[in-house]
Amino acid sequence: MLLIALSSCRKDFGTVWSNGTLEFSQDTIFFNRVFDNISSSTHRFTVRNNSNQDITIPSITLKKGNNSFYRLNVDGIAGKTFQNIDILAKDSIYVFAEVTVDFNQVTDPNFMYRDEIIFDNGLNEQKVDLEALVLDVNLIRPNRTAIQNGFSYEEIVLATDGEGNEVTIRGANLVDNTVWQNDKPYLIYGYVGVPTGKTLTIEAGTRLYFHQNSGIIVQEGASLIVNGTQSTTEALENQVIFQGDRLEENYNDVPGQWGAIWLREGSINNLLNHTTIKNATLGLLVDSNSTIVTKTLQANNTQIYNTTSFGILARNAKITAKNVVIGNNGKASFSAMLGGKYNFYHTTMANYWQNSNRQNPVVMLSDIFETQTAIYTANLEANFTNCIIYGNQNIELSLENKEATTTFDYSFKNCVIKFADANNQYVDNPLYDFTNVTNYQNNIFNLDPNFYNTDTTLGKIDLIIGDDSSAKAQADTSVLTDVILQKDILGVDRTTTSDIGAYQHITFPTGG
Repeated sequence: MLLIALSSCRKDFGTVWSNGTLEFSQDTIFFNRVFDNISSSTHRFTVRNNSNQDITIPSITLKKGNNSFYRLNVDGIAGKTFQNIDILAKDSIYVFAEVTVDFNQVTDPNFMYRDEIIFDNGLNEQKVDLEALVLDVNLIRPNRTAIQNGFSYEEIVLATDGEGNEVTIRGANLVDNTVWQNDKPYLIYGYVGVPTGKTLTIEAGTRLYFHQNSGIIVQEGASLIVNGTQSTTEALENQVIFQGDRLEENYNDVPGQWGAIWLREGSINNLLNHTTIKNATLGLLVDSNSTIVTKTLQANNTQIYNTTSFGILARNAKITAKNVVIGNNGKASFSAMLGGKYNFYHTTMANYWQNSNRQNPVVMLSDIFETQTAIYTANLEANFTNCIIYGNQNIELSLENKEATTTFDYSFKNCVIKFADANNQYVDNPLYDFTNVTNYQNNIFNLDPNFYNTDTTLGKIDLIIGDDSSAKAQADTSVLTDVILQKDILGVDRTTTSDIGAYQHITFPTGG
Protein backbone atom coordinates (compact mmCIF):
# COMPACT_ATOMS: atom_id res chain seq x y z
CA MET A 1 0.00 0.00 0.00
CA LEU A 2 2.85 2.40 0.80
CA LEU A 3 4.43 1.77 -2.61
CA ILE A 4 1.11 2.50 -4.35
CA ALA A 5 0.71 5.76 -2.40
CA LEU A 6 4.19 6.97 -3.32
CA SER A 7 3.68 6.16 -6.97
CA SER A 8 0.41 8.04 -7.13
CA CYS A 9 1.97 11.41 -6.27
CA ARG A 10 4.74 11.34 -8.90
CA LYS A 11 5.00 11.74 -12.58
CA ASP A 12 5.22 8.33 -14.17
CA PHE A 13 8.25 8.37 -16.44
CA GLY A 14 10.77 6.36 -14.50
CA THR A 15 12.23 8.85 -12.03
CA VAL A 16 13.55 8.05 -8.57
CA TRP A 17 13.35 10.24 -5.48
CA SER A 18 16.15 12.70 -4.92
CA ASN A 19 18.62 11.35 -2.34
CA GLY A 20 20.20 14.59 -1.11
CA THR A 21 23.02 14.80 -3.66
CA LEU A 22 21.85 17.84 -5.61
CA GLU A 23 24.56 20.33 -6.60
CA PHE A 24 23.95 24.09 -6.62
CA SER A 25 25.83 26.72 -8.60
CA GLN A 26 25.63 28.90 -5.47
CA ASP A 27 25.01 28.00 -1.86
CA THR A 28 24.08 31.60 -0.92
CA ILE A 29 22.20 34.15 -3.01
CA PHE A 30 23.13 37.60 -1.79
CA PHE A 31 21.00 40.59 -2.79
CA ASN A 32 23.64 43.24 -2.12
CA ARG A 33 21.32 46.19 -1.51
CA VAL A 34 17.53 46.20 -1.79
CA PHE A 35 15.38 49.30 -1.44
CA ASP A 36 12.44 49.37 0.94
CA ASN A 37 9.29 48.07 -0.81
CA ILE A 38 10.98 48.08 -4.24
CA SER A 39 11.39 44.80 -6.10
CA SER A 40 14.97 43.61 -6.36
CA SER A 41 16.68 42.46 -9.51
CA THR A 42 16.33 38.77 -10.34
CA HIS A 43 19.05 36.36 -9.25
CA ARG A 44 19.49 32.96 -10.85
CA PHE A 45 21.18 29.73 -9.88
CA THR A 46 21.17 26.16 -11.15
CA VAL A 47 20.24 22.92 -9.45
CA ARG A 48 22.08 20.00 -11.01
CA ASN A 49 21.43 16.27 -10.97
CA ASN A 50 24.84 14.66 -11.48
CA SER A 51 23.53 11.12 -11.08
CA ASN A 52 22.88 8.67 -13.89
CA GLN A 53 19.17 8.50 -13.05
CA ASP A 54 16.26 10.85 -13.65
CA ILE A 55 15.11 12.15 -10.28
CA THR A 56 12.14 13.84 -8.65
CA ILE A 57 12.59 16.41 -5.89
CA PRO A 58 9.52 15.93 -3.64
CA SER A 59 9.39 19.57 -2.56
CA ILE A 60 11.11 22.92 -3.03
CA THR A 61 9.90 25.60 -0.63
CA LEU A 62 10.84 28.79 1.13
CA LYS A 63 11.44 28.13 4.81
CA LYS A 64 9.18 31.08 5.74
CA GLY A 65 6.56 29.85 3.32
CA ASN A 66 3.91 32.25 2.13
CA ASN A 67 5.03 34.82 4.73
CA SER A 68 8.41 35.20 3.03
CA PHE A 69 9.24 38.41 1.19
CA TYR A 70 11.14 36.30 -1.35
CA ARG A 71 9.58 34.96 -4.55
CA LEU A 72 10.75 32.02 -6.63
CA ASN A 73 10.45 30.76 -10.14
CA VAL A 74 11.42 27.11 -10.50
CA ASP A 75 11.96 25.91 -14.04
CA GLY A 76 9.46 28.43 -15.40
CA ILE A 77 6.80 28.17 -12.66
CA ALA A 78 6.31 31.04 -10.19
CA GLY A 79 5.47 30.49 -6.54
CA LYS A 80 6.82 29.91 -3.03
CA THR A 81 6.20 26.17 -2.72
CA PHE A 82 6.69 23.51 -5.39
CA GLN A 83 6.01 19.78 -5.48
CA ASN A 84 7.54 16.93 -7.48
CA ILE A 85 10.11 18.75 -9.60
CA ASP A 86 11.86 16.43 -12.07
CA ILE A 87 15.47 16.71 -13.26
CA LEU A 88 16.83 14.38 -15.92
CA ALA A 89 20.12 12.55 -15.40
CA LYS A 90 23.20 14.77 -15.83
CA ASP A 91 20.89 17.75 -16.33
CA SER A 92 19.92 20.84 -14.36
CA ILE A 93 17.08 23.30 -13.79
CA TYR A 94 17.09 27.04 -13.18
CA VAL A 95 15.78 28.67 -10.03
CA PHE A 96 15.11 32.43 -10.06
CA ALA A 97 14.71 34.50 -6.90
CA GLU A 98 13.48 38.03 -6.22
CA VAL A 99 12.62 39.91 -3.06
CA THR A 100 10.49 42.91 -2.07
CA VAL A 101 11.01 43.81 1.59
CA ASP A 102 9.09 46.08 3.94
CA PHE A 103 11.95 47.78 5.78
CA ASN A 104 9.81 48.24 8.90
CA GLN A 105 9.60 44.47 9.27
CA VAL A 106 13.35 43.89 9.17
CA THR A 107 14.43 43.02 12.73
CA ASP A 108 18.09 42.23 12.08
CA PRO A 109 20.34 44.99 13.56
CA ASN A 110 22.44 44.94 10.37
CA PHE A 111 19.30 45.32 8.22
CA MET A 112 19.66 41.87 6.69
CA TYR A 113 16.60 39.92 5.62
CA ARG A 114 17.21 36.16 5.37
CA ASP A 115 15.38 33.05 4.29
CA GLU A 116 16.24 29.61 2.92
CA ILE A 117 15.15 27.58 -0.08
CA ILE A 118 14.61 24.05 1.22
CA PHE A 119 15.06 21.17 -1.21
CA ASP A 120 13.45 17.88 -0.09
CA ASN A 121 13.11 17.12 3.64
CA GLY A 122 14.30 14.86 6.42
CA LEU A 123 17.65 13.18 5.87
CA ASN A 124 17.73 14.29 2.23
CA GLU A 125 17.15 17.98 3.00
CA GLN A 126 19.43 20.50 1.28
CA LYS A 127 19.22 24.27 1.22
CA VAL A 128 20.32 27.47 -0.47
CA ASP A 129 20.53 30.57 1.73
CA LEU A 130 18.92 33.88 0.72
CA GLU A 131 20.28 37.15 2.11
CA ALA A 132 19.28 40.72 1.34
CA LEU A 133 20.71 43.96 2.72
CA VAL A 134 17.71 46.28 2.92
CA LEU A 135 17.96 50.05 2.56
CA ASP A 136 15.34 52.40 3.94
CA VAL A 137 14.82 55.18 1.38
CA ASN A 138 13.04 58.41 0.68
CA LEU A 139 10.98 57.32 -2.30
CA ILE A 140 10.09 59.95 -4.89
CA ARG A 141 7.74 58.64 -7.53
CA PRO A 142 5.29 60.40 -9.87
CA ASN A 143 1.56 59.72 -9.87
CA ARG A 144 1.26 58.48 -6.30
CA THR A 145 -2.10 59.07 -4.70
CA ALA A 146 -0.63 60.36 -1.45
CA ILE A 147 1.40 63.55 -1.10
CA GLN A 148 4.54 62.82 0.85
CA ASN A 149 7.66 64.75 1.81
CA GLY A 150 6.42 68.05 0.43
CA PHE A 151 5.81 66.91 -3.15
CA SER A 152 2.84 67.18 -5.45
CA TYR A 153 3.27 64.49 -8.06
CA GLU A 154 2.61 65.83 -11.52
CA GLU A 155 4.12 66.56 -14.91
CA ILE A 156 7.03 69.00 -15.17
CA VAL A 157 6.41 71.73 -17.75
CA LEU A 158 9.35 72.21 -20.11
CA ALA A 159 7.93 74.52 -22.78
CA THR A 160 4.88 75.54 -24.78
CA ASP A 161 4.65 74.48 -28.41
CA GLY A 162 3.52 76.62 -31.34
CA GLU A 163 -0.11 75.79 -30.67
CA GLY A 164 0.01 76.75 -27.00
CA ASN A 165 0.19 73.19 -25.69
CA GLU A 166 2.47 72.43 -22.77
CA VAL A 167 5.45 70.18 -23.39
CA THR A 168 5.97 68.12 -20.25
CA ILE A 169 7.98 65.28 -18.78
CA ARG A 170 6.84 62.85 -16.09
CA GLY A 171 8.09 63.89 -12.67
CA ALA A 172 7.51 65.37 -9.23
CA ASN A 173 7.76 69.12 -8.60
CA LEU A 174 9.13 70.45 -5.36
CA VAL A 175 6.65 72.82 -3.75
CA ASP A 176 9.09 74.87 -1.66
CA ASN A 177 12.76 75.33 -0.80
CA THR A 178 13.87 71.82 0.09
CA VAL A 179 16.82 70.26 1.92
CA TRP A 180 17.74 66.62 1.36
CA GLN A 181 19.79 65.19 4.22
CA ASN A 182 21.90 62.06 4.47
CA ASP A 183 19.74 60.18 7.00
CA LYS A 184 18.72 57.74 4.27
CA PRO A 185 19.12 57.52 0.49
CA TYR A 186 16.76 59.00 -2.10
CA LEU A 187 15.28 56.72 -4.74
CA ILE A 188 13.89 58.71 -7.66
CA TYR A 189 11.47 57.59 -10.35
CA GLY A 190 10.93 60.17 -13.08
CA TYR A 191 12.34 63.69 -12.86
CA VAL A 192 12.44 65.96 -9.84
CA GLY A 193 11.59 69.52 -10.81
CA VAL A 194 12.99 72.48 -8.89
CA PRO A 195 10.49 75.26 -9.73
CA THR A 196 11.17 78.91 -10.38
CA GLY A 197 12.46 80.78 -7.34
CA LYS A 198 13.09 77.62 -5.28
CA THR A 199 16.29 75.89 -4.19
CA LEU A 200 17.06 72.21 -3.71
CA THR A 201 19.93 71.80 -1.23
CA ILE A 202 21.61 68.41 -0.85
CA GLU A 203 23.74 67.88 2.24
CA ALA A 204 27.09 66.08 2.53
CA GLY A 205 27.02 62.29 2.40
CA THR A 206 23.64 62.04 0.67
CA ARG A 207 23.12 59.25 -1.89
CA LEU A 208 20.70 59.67 -4.78
CA TYR A 209 19.62 56.65 -6.85
CA PHE A 210 17.82 57.27 -10.13
CA HIS A 211 15.63 54.81 -12.00
CA GLN A 212 15.86 54.58 -15.78
CA ASN A 213 14.81 57.83 -17.50
CA SER A 214 14.99 59.84 -14.28
CA GLY A 215 16.93 62.89 -13.16
CA ILE A 216 16.70 66.46 -11.88
CA ILE A 217 15.45 69.53 -13.76
CA VAL A 218 16.24 73.00 -12.35
CA GLN A 219 13.94 75.63 -13.80
CA GLU A 220 14.47 79.32 -14.58
CA GLY A 221 15.33 81.28 -11.45
CA ALA A 222 15.85 78.08 -9.43
CA SER A 223 19.04 76.63 -7.96
CA LEU A 224 20.63 73.29 -7.11
CA ILE A 225 23.10 73.45 -4.20
CA VAL A 226 25.17 70.35 -3.45
CA ASN A 227 27.14 70.64 -0.20
CA GLY A 228 29.45 67.63 -0.34
CA THR A 229 32.67 67.83 1.66
CA GLN A 230 36.08 66.17 1.56
CA SER A 231 36.04 62.43 2.31
CA THR A 232 38.81 60.57 4.09
CA THR A 233 38.17 57.03 2.78
CA GLU A 234 37.50 55.34 -0.56
CA ALA A 235 33.85 55.03 0.49
CA LEU A 236 33.51 58.77 -0.26
CA GLU A 237 31.45 59.06 2.89
CA ASN A 238 31.08 62.85 2.66
CA GLN A 239 30.54 63.13 -1.08
CA VAL A 240 27.12 63.53 -2.62
CA ILE A 241 26.72 60.75 -5.19
CA PHE A 242 24.24 60.65 -8.08
CA GLN A 243 23.93 57.20 -9.69
CA GLY A 244 21.53 54.61 -11.10
CA ASP A 245 19.34 52.38 -8.95
CA ARG A 246 20.76 49.06 -10.15
CA LEU A 247 22.68 47.97 -7.08
CA GLU A 248 24.23 44.74 -8.35
CA GLU A 249 28.01 44.82 -8.37
CA ASN A 250 28.25 44.34 -12.13
CA TYR A 251 26.30 47.61 -12.61
CA ASN A 252 28.79 49.71 -10.64
CA ASP A 253 30.26 51.28 -13.77
CA VAL A 254 27.67 50.74 -16.51
CA PRO A 255 26.88 53.97 -18.45
CA GLY A 256 23.40 55.13 -19.36
CA GLN A 257 21.41 53.83 -16.39
CA TRP A 258 19.51 57.09 -15.79
CA GLY A 259 18.83 60.43 -17.44
CA ALA A 260 20.57 63.69 -16.57
CA ILE A 261 20.82 66.74 -14.35
CA TRP A 262 19.40 69.57 -16.43
CA LEU A 263 20.15 73.15 -15.38
CA ARG A 264 17.65 74.93 -17.60
CA GLU A 265 17.88 78.35 -19.19
CA GLY A 266 17.79 81.00 -16.50
CA SER A 267 18.66 78.73 -13.58
CA ILE A 268 21.14 80.55 -11.37
CA ASN A 269 23.94 80.04 -8.87
CA ASN A 270 23.96 76.26 -9.12
CA LEU A 271 26.76 74.81 -6.98
CA LEU A 272 28.39 71.38 -6.88
CA ASN A 273 30.88 70.73 -4.09
CA HIS A 274 32.53 67.30 -3.71
CA THR A 275 30.01 65.64 -5.99
CA THR A 276 30.09 62.43 -8.03
CA ILE A 277 27.79 62.00 -11.04
CA LYS A 278 28.13 58.59 -12.67
CA ASN A 279 26.47 56.13 -15.04
CA ALA A 280 24.03 58.65 -16.55
CA THR A 281 23.00 59.25 -20.13
CA LEU A 282 24.21 62.86 -19.86
CA GLY A 283 25.95 64.11 -16.73
CA LEU A 284 25.12 67.82 -16.76
CA LEU A 285 23.06 69.67 -19.35
CA VAL A 286 23.67 73.35 -18.64
CA ASP A 287 21.63 75.90 -20.56
CA SER A 288 22.11 79.63 -20.88
CA ASN A 289 21.66 82.38 -18.41
CA SER A 290 20.31 85.11 -20.66
CA THR A 291 21.79 87.91 -18.56
CA ILE A 292 25.14 86.03 -18.36
CA VAL A 293 25.92 88.18 -15.31
CA THR A 294 24.88 85.59 -12.76
CA LYS A 295 26.89 82.37 -12.86
CA THR A 296 25.00 79.31 -14.08
CA LEU A 297 27.22 76.74 -12.38
CA GLN A 298 30.20 76.55 -10.04
CA ALA A 299 31.66 73.03 -9.80
CA ASN A 300 34.37 72.27 -7.25
CA ASN A 301 36.04 68.91 -6.54
CA THR A 302 33.52 67.11 -8.70
CA GLN A 303 33.77 64.03 -10.93
CA ILE A 304 31.52 63.03 -13.81
CA TYR A 305 32.06 59.73 -15.59
CA ASN A 306 30.45 56.83 -17.45
CA THR A 307 27.93 58.75 -19.56
CA THR A 308 26.64 57.48 -22.88
CA SER A 309 26.70 60.98 -24.38
CA PHE A 310 28.32 64.06 -22.83
CA GLY A 311 29.91 64.60 -19.45
CA ILE A 312 28.90 68.27 -19.58
CA LEU A 313 26.92 69.78 -22.46
CA ALA A 314 26.68 73.57 -22.13
CA ARG A 315 24.68 75.96 -24.30
CA ASN A 316 25.59 79.62 -23.80
CA ALA A 317 26.12 78.96 -20.10
CA LYS A 318 28.48 80.45 -17.56
CA ILE A 319 30.53 77.79 -15.77
CA THR A 320 33.51 77.86 -13.45
CA ALA A 321 35.14 74.50 -12.69
CA LYS A 322 37.93 73.79 -10.20
CA ASN A 323 39.38 70.34 -9.54
CA VAL A 324 36.88 68.61 -11.81
CA VAL A 325 37.33 65.20 -13.46
CA ILE A 326 35.30 64.16 -16.51
CA GLY A 327 35.88 60.84 -18.27
CA ASN A 328 34.54 57.80 -20.11
CA ASN A 329 31.90 59.57 -22.18
CA GLY A 330 30.24 58.27 -25.35
CA LYS A 331 30.51 61.67 -27.02
CA ALA A 332 32.53 64.62 -25.66
CA SER A 333 33.62 65.05 -22.07
CA PHE A 334 32.91 68.79 -22.31
CA SER A 335 31.02 70.45 -25.15
CA ALA A 336 30.23 74.16 -25.20
CA MET A 337 27.71 74.99 -27.94
CA LEU A 338 26.31 78.44 -28.66
CA GLY A 339 29.13 80.24 -26.94
CA GLY A 340 29.08 81.10 -23.25
CA LYS A 341 31.66 81.91 -20.58
CA TYR A 342 33.82 79.15 -19.15
CA ASN A 343 36.74 79.09 -16.74
CA PHE A 344 38.30 75.70 -16.01
CA TYR A 345 41.17 75.29 -13.55
CA HIS A 346 43.01 72.07 -12.69
CA THR A 347 40.46 69.98 -14.56
CA THR A 348 41.16 66.52 -15.97
CA MET A 349 39.10 65.64 -19.04
CA ALA A 350 40.16 62.30 -20.49
CA ASN A 351 38.15 60.01 -22.73
CA TYR A 352 39.03 56.39 -23.49
CA TRP A 353 35.48 55.29 -24.28
CA GLN A 354 35.32 51.63 -25.34
CA ASN A 355 31.59 50.88 -25.56
CA SER A 356 31.13 52.15 -29.12
CA ASN A 357 32.89 54.12 -31.86
CA ARG A 358 33.34 57.60 -30.38
CA GLN A 359 33.20 60.41 -32.98
CA ASN A 360 33.67 63.51 -30.80
CA PRO A 361 36.89 64.86 -29.31
CA VAL A 362 37.25 65.34 -25.56
CA VAL A 363 36.63 69.11 -25.60
CA MET A 364 34.47 70.95 -28.14
CA LEU A 365 34.03 74.73 -28.25
CA SER A 366 31.61 76.36 -30.68
CA ASP A 367 29.77 79.65 -31.21
CA ILE A 368 26.90 77.95 -33.03
CA PHE A 369 23.90 75.78 -32.23
CA GLU A 370 21.76 74.31 -34.98
CA THR A 371 18.22 72.94 -34.80
CA GLN A 372 16.00 71.60 -37.56
CA THR A 373 14.46 75.03 -38.03
CA ALA A 374 17.12 77.59 -37.09
CA ILE A 375 20.79 78.39 -36.54
CA TYR A 376 21.78 80.33 -33.42
CA THR A 377 25.11 81.96 -32.60
CA ALA A 378 26.57 83.62 -29.51
CA ASN A 379 29.86 84.96 -28.19
CA LEU A 380 32.32 82.55 -26.61
CA GLU A 381 34.89 83.15 -23.89
CA ALA A 382 36.70 80.06 -22.62
CA ASN A 383 39.82 79.78 -20.49
CA PHE A 384 41.55 76.56 -19.49
CA THR A 385 44.41 76.71 -17.00
CA ASN A 386 46.35 73.68 -15.73
CA CYS A 387 43.98 71.26 -17.47
CA ILE A 388 44.49 67.84 -19.04
CA ILE A 389 42.62 67.25 -22.32
CA TYR A 390 43.52 63.77 -23.49
CA GLY A 391 42.16 60.52 -24.91
CA ASN A 392 42.56 57.64 -27.31
CA GLN A 393 41.92 59.66 -30.49
CA ASN A 394 44.52 61.71 -32.33
CA ILE A 395 42.53 64.96 -32.16
CA GLU A 396 40.94 65.66 -28.77
CA LEU A 397 40.24 69.40 -29.13
CA SER A 398 37.69 70.96 -31.49
CA LEU A 399 37.28 74.73 -32.04
CA GLU A 400 34.47 76.02 -34.25
CA ASN A 401 34.06 79.73 -34.98
CA LYS A 402 31.46 79.82 -37.76
CA GLU A 403 29.99 83.29 -37.29
CA ALA A 404 32.35 86.15 -38.17
CA THR A 405 30.42 88.66 -36.08
CA THR A 406 30.69 86.72 -32.81
CA THR A 407 33.49 87.12 -30.31
CA PHE A 408 35.50 83.90 -30.06
CA ASP A 409 38.02 84.29 -27.25
CA TYR A 410 39.81 81.26 -25.84
CA SER A 411 43.03 80.44 -24.07
CA PHE A 412 44.87 77.30 -22.99
CA LYS A 413 47.58 77.85 -20.43
CA ASN A 414 49.83 75.15 -18.92
CA CYS A 415 47.63 72.36 -20.27
CA VAL A 416 48.42 68.84 -21.48
CA ILE A 417 46.60 68.41 -24.80
CA LYS A 418 46.26 65.51 -27.23
CA PHE A 419 46.40 66.96 -30.73
CA ALA A 420 48.35 64.72 -33.10
CA ASP A 421 47.60 66.21 -36.55
CA ALA A 422 49.36 63.48 -38.52
CA ASN A 423 47.80 64.52 -41.86
CA ASN A 424 48.33 68.26 -41.32
CA GLN A 425 44.63 68.92 -41.88
CA TYR A 426 44.62 71.75 -39.32
CA VAL A 427 47.97 73.29 -40.18
CA ASP A 428 46.43 76.30 -41.95
CA ASN A 429 43.61 76.81 -39.46
CA PRO A 430 44.41 79.87 -37.33
CA LEU A 431 42.32 78.53 -34.44
CA TYR A 432 45.01 75.90 -33.93
CA ASP A 433 48.05 78.16 -34.22
CA PHE A 434 49.81 76.85 -31.14
CA THR A 435 52.50 79.52 -31.46
CA ASN A 436 49.95 82.26 -30.83
CA VAL A 437 50.62 83.24 -27.22
CA THR A 438 47.27 84.99 -26.95
CA ASN A 439 45.56 81.62 -27.16
CA TYR A 440 48.26 79.14 -26.15
CA GLN A 441 50.88 79.44 -23.42
CA ASN A 442 53.22 76.79 -21.98
CA ASN A 443 51.14 73.85 -23.15
CA ILE A 444 52.37 70.27 -23.52
CA PHE A 445 51.20 68.37 -26.59
CA ASN A 446 50.92 64.61 -27.11
CA LEU A 447 52.96 63.54 -24.09
CA ASP A 448 51.41 60.81 -21.95
CA PRO A 449 49.69 62.02 -18.75
CA ASN A 450 50.36 58.53 -17.30
CA PHE A 451 46.87 57.80 -15.94
CA TYR A 452 46.49 54.91 -13.50
CA ASN A 453 43.73 53.10 -15.43
CA THR A 454 41.88 54.02 -18.62
CA ASP A 455 40.76 50.49 -19.55
CA THR A 456 37.24 49.81 -18.27
CA THR A 457 37.73 46.08 -18.82
CA LEU A 458 40.23 46.22 -15.96
CA GLY A 459 37.85 47.98 -13.58
CA LYS A 460 36.72 51.51 -12.84
CA ILE A 461 38.57 54.24 -14.70
CA ASP A 462 41.06 56.06 -12.50
CA LEU A 463 42.57 59.25 -13.92
CA ILE A 464 45.04 59.94 -11.14
CA ILE A 465 48.51 60.49 -12.64
CA GLY A 466 51.78 58.76 -11.85
CA ASP A 467 55.46 59.56 -11.46
CA ASP A 468 56.03 59.47 -15.23
CA SER A 469 53.30 61.95 -16.08
CA SER A 470 54.03 64.81 -18.47
CA ALA A 471 51.82 66.91 -16.16
CA LYS A 472 54.10 66.49 -13.15
CA ALA A 473 55.26 69.82 -11.68
CA GLN A 474 54.20 71.74 -14.80
CA ALA A 475 51.26 73.78 -13.50
CA ASP A 476 50.97 77.55 -13.40
CA THR A 477 51.18 78.32 -9.68
CA SER A 478 49.72 81.81 -9.94
CA VAL A 479 46.21 80.34 -9.56
CA LEU A 480 47.04 79.00 -6.10
CA THR A 481 45.90 82.23 -4.50
CA ASP A 482 42.51 80.51 -4.76
CA VAL A 483 42.12 78.43 -1.59
CA ILE A 484 40.13 75.71 -3.40
CA LEU A 485 43.02 75.11 -5.78
CA GLN A 486 45.63 74.84 -3.04
CA LYS A 487 44.60 71.19 -2.67
CA ASP A 488 43.75 68.66 -5.34
CA ILE A 489 40.44 66.82 -5.67
CA LEU A 490 41.57 64.29 -3.04
CA GLY A 491 42.64 66.98 -0.57
CA VAL A 492 46.38 66.61 -1.31
CA ASP A 493 48.42 69.80 -0.94
CA ARG A 494 49.72 71.26 -4.20
CA THR A 495 51.34 74.45 -2.89
CA THR A 496 54.85 72.97 -2.84
CA THR A 497 54.79 71.18 -6.20
CA SER A 498 51.83 71.72 -8.48
CA ASP A 499 50.83 69.22 -11.17
CA ILE A 500 48.55 69.88 -14.13
CA GLY A 501 45.07 68.38 -13.80
CA ALA A 502 42.75 67.63 -10.91
CA TYR A 503 45.13 65.18 -9.21
CA GLN A 504 48.58 65.46 -7.75
CA HIS A 505 50.73 62.56 -8.96
CA ILE A 506 51.32 59.42 -6.91
CA THR A 507 53.69 56.47 -7.11
CA PHE A 508 51.58 53.66 -8.51
CA PRO A 509 51.42 50.38 -6.59
CA THR A 510 53.49 47.54 -8.03
CA GLY A 511 51.80 46.40 -11.19
CA GLY A 512 49.93 49.72 -11.64
